[in-house]
Amino acid sequence: MMLELDWIRGCATALITPFTKSGEVDVPRLRALAERQIAGGVRLLVPCGTTGESATMTEEEDRLVIKITVEVVHSSSGTKNPARVIAGVGSNSTVSAIEYAQSARDLGADALLTVAPYYNKPTQDGLFAHFRAIAEAVSDVPVVIYNVPGRTACNITAATTLRLAREVENIVAVKEASGNMSQIMAILHERPTGFRVLSGDDALCFPLLALGADGVISVVSNEAPDLMSQMVEAAFTGEWEIARTLHYRLLPLMEANFIETSPGPVKAALALMGLIEENFRLPLVPVTEQTRTTMRNTLERIGLLQGTKHVIAA
Repeated sequence: MMLELDWIRGCATALITPFTKSGEVDVPRLRALAERQIAGGVRLLVPCGTTGESATMTEEEDRLVIKITVEVVHSSSGTKNPARVIAGVGSNSTVSAIEYAQSARDLGADALLTVAPYYNKPTQDGLFAHFRAIAEAVSDVPVVIYNVPGRTACNITAATTLRLAREVENIVAVKEASGNMSQIMAILHERPTGFRVLSGDDALCFPLLALGADGVISVVSNEAPDLMSQMVEAAFTGEWEIARTLHYRLLPLMEANFIETSPGPVKAALALMGLIEENFRLPLVPVTEQTRTTMRNTLERIGLLQGTKHVIAA
């Protein structure tokens, strides 16, 4: 019987990881970013995912980022609607993914996000076995599977997602970033009761909410946590005109965030807003000046660049 978790719902933010000029995790800025999310109405924080550049981080750095995020969330625990942490723990090695999952659980993560194994290109049976092994190793923690074939070179089919949802008790949700609306609708239509479907694409969040999805793991909420969380909540309460207006207000920024490889543009935007320094881990590099200009113009049009300035490493 599947775990039913009402709190895996709404706007979750795929947190960026701020780095210092010397390449270390910028802990003060990480805390400030997490606090800003909670102040903006976001109640699900997702550290160490794709947007967090986890592929270039060491296991020790992953632990640090999860630990800091959990600490910030625990400081908000006295609120009526406390925030929670869904920690990214993916790997293309099942053994490593299990180790990461157990570590994140021990650090206090409320749930785990684990991506389809990249590069290996497993069969659907291999994907099922991979996710089942991870979930069984952390049976006391809910698991969200993450389908992003554009990054992993393999797609978790609707049939495999539904099989996992029905057969593995603590696999409770999917972050769907395939962009395949037919596939996502099949999951929404046939999912067992309590299984959550989260959009992995900001631009598809509004239409998927209309189809019955349960929320989004968002990039654009790094820049606009209040607006994105308001959009999702308006859809939940049936205020579709408000939700639609917010969707179209944010859509240019949603699209701009991917004109170069993410998280390049969103980090450029946050630097323009004065919230971080624009530092990356190779092989990612700062965006082009043309992209930076686009980000600046987009932020200004939406009203997110009032009284801020660009901060970039020399």
